[in-house]
Amino acid sequence: MAETAPRHATYHDLQALPDHVTGEILAGELVATPRPSRRHSFAASHLGGGLVPPYGLGRGGPGGWVILVEPELGLGEDILVPDLAGWKRERFPREEADNWISVAPDWVCEILSPSTFRKDRITKMAIYARHGVPYAWYLDPGNRTLECFQLGGGVWALMGTWIDDDRVRAAPFQEVAIDLGTLWL
Repeated sequence: MAETAPRHATYHDLQALPDHVTGEILAGELVATPRPSRRHSFAASHLGGGLVPPYGLGRGGPGGWVILVEPELGLGEDILVPDLAGWKRERFPREEADNWISVAPDWVCEILSPSTFRKDRITKMAIYARHGVPYAWYLDPGNRTLECFQLGGGVWALMGTWIDDDRVRAAPFQEVAIDLGTLWL
């Protein structure tokens, strides 16, 4: 019997998913995950809420960034949905023909959960590196940790790990301290 090549998922496959899931295409495979838990949503909302005023609006910080919650990224053949992503304002595409953003962000943050840990830390981290995303943060509400990575020469280097109620100043947002205690539900 002849073996058939696996079919690569298409954008149409993403559109056909029900509203209660988040869909991504990673290495040609359609990956659907349930909507985030309340602990996950709380951490993402509060981190974004802390970064947008100083970095997105220039209130109490340098400004100059566009920070979005769950943007759809079209990077090569992959369609990814990071929990948070940021672009330096001058790099952010205002208009594109497709729904996704085709310019790799300058920063991503994935909120880890047991069901997405492997996908976020292995599959997506490699895709972000391949597309030159300079900074990746991994926030784990279950373990109350934040790990911050910087890309150099195609390799991720750990800049630091913080826990519980630590106050964090980490690139690319080192000008303003983030109180991790405010991110845990």
